[in-house]
Amino acid sequence: MANVYAFESSLVMMITVTFVLAGMVKGVTGMGLPTVAMGTLGSLISPVAAAAMLLLPSLISNLFQFGGGGNTRQLLKRLWPMLLAVVIATLLASVWITGGDTTRTQFALGMALVAYALWTLAGKKIAVAPQREKPFSLVIGFVTGLLTGGTGVFVMPAVPWIQSLGFEKDELVQALGISFTFSTLALALGLWWHNALPVQSLSLSALAIVPALIGQWIGTRVRRVISPLVFKRCFLFCLIGLGVEMMLRAA
Repeated sequence: MANVYAFESSLVMMITVTFVLAGMVKGVTGMGLPTVAMGTLGSLISPVAAAAMLLLPSLISNLFQFGGGGNTRQLLKRLWPMLLAVVIATLLASVWITGGDTTRTQFALGMALVAYALWTLAGKKIAVAPQREKPFSLVIGFVTGLLTGGTGVFVMPAVPWIQSLGFEKDELVQALGISFTFSTLALALGLWWHNALPVQSLSLSALAIVPALIGQWIGTRVRRVISPLVFKRCFLFCLIGLGVEMMLRAA
């Protein structure tokens, strides 16, 4: 495993390519930047270094989604139980990703990638009665926060849960952006809390913004010439392979 912040030129190139690819996935599918970035970077550098590097590219891309609609107040009112639980659980679990032994973290990250890919491929939907939405939101948020604090990936189970709430297309995109933004900020706070967010890591994270945005720009144009469904399925199968490889390496 490479040192946390001492990167050779070849590794810098691989990290740059990773963020371009992660941005392309987000440009085509509307999500996936942190999932691809953490999944790939986790095999190149330590998970805590990967999580720190992910912060600014993820935050900036998610802020566009956060403020991309006119329903912010209503969405925050509906999602606040989940968001509160995400923040609390992420802070509590951030000790895992900042710990010295990254074997368990890598295994958990591999499991999270495989679970997300299989769930999305299966097209399953969660059906919950309206009166049970808030208590279930607390549970979903807490589990998402544990995975965020432990792996740096904040898609499961928040994404399928939000997708099941019956939002319109624009509301769904904004709701996902809100969830991702809170998760990113909570992860940043957790890393800072455990002294895993030095100035150098923020500088590297700022540099990663450029390739991520370039990739997102390319992805939006790729989306016009290929089927997003086909691309998404190929992307999910790649995630399964990557997740299995990480679990085998950590076992």
